[in-house]
Amino acid sequence: MTHKTAGTPKKLNSKDENVMALPLSPAALDAEMTAYFAKCEEKLSFIPNVLKAYSFDLAKLKAFVAMSDNLMLAPSGLSKLERELIAVAVSCANHCHYCLVAHGAAVRKLSGDKMLAETMVANYRAAELDGRTRAMLDFSWRLAVEPWLIAEEDRKALRDVGFSERDIWDIAAVAGFFSMSNRIASAVEMKPNAEYYDMGR
Repeated sequence: MTHKTAGTPKKLNSKDENVMALPLSPAALDAEMTAYFAKCEEKLSFIPNVLKAYSFDLAKLKAFVAMSDNLMLAPSGLSKLERELIAVAVSCANHCHYCLVAHGAAVRKLSGDKMLAETMVANYRAAELDGRTRAMLDFSWRLAVEPWLIAEEDRKALRDVGFSERDIWDIAAVAGFFSMSNRIASAVEMKPNAEYYDMGR
């Protein structure tokens, strides 16, 4: 899989060439995405395969990056770890291999708690969680598996443990984004980077 940036082909890591089942050729990256990929390599020592998968279409790649970064990194009443816990719970509900590996690794790294991360990937209900976190994940799980049943009582359960109206929006936005991402990753058989398996261990 090769990216052409600034007129010069850039060979991606050969072990990650088959990042998904669809053999879509990557588009030329613009300066913004070239810098973004370089930043990923600098911080992670690899480029997440989800980015490589989206890179066949520059507009889709940029939209995915913008939404993902805004939801997971922008200021919020939710911590980065809480947002990653939502990602794992929703990905567990949707049985998404890629996202469970990638975001399970993020939970290990952010929490420093290997047992929490491994339990979350299997079943968040078995994890030792405080009431606030459990309510957040109960809501996220229900939104992933039976969204038509979400009602005022579900929002009230979040308010009762201290979440603000904006927090409820952010919980829903993160959970909704990962339900979409899970389905795309599963549809194209997206493969997790090997590096995720060692992260935070």
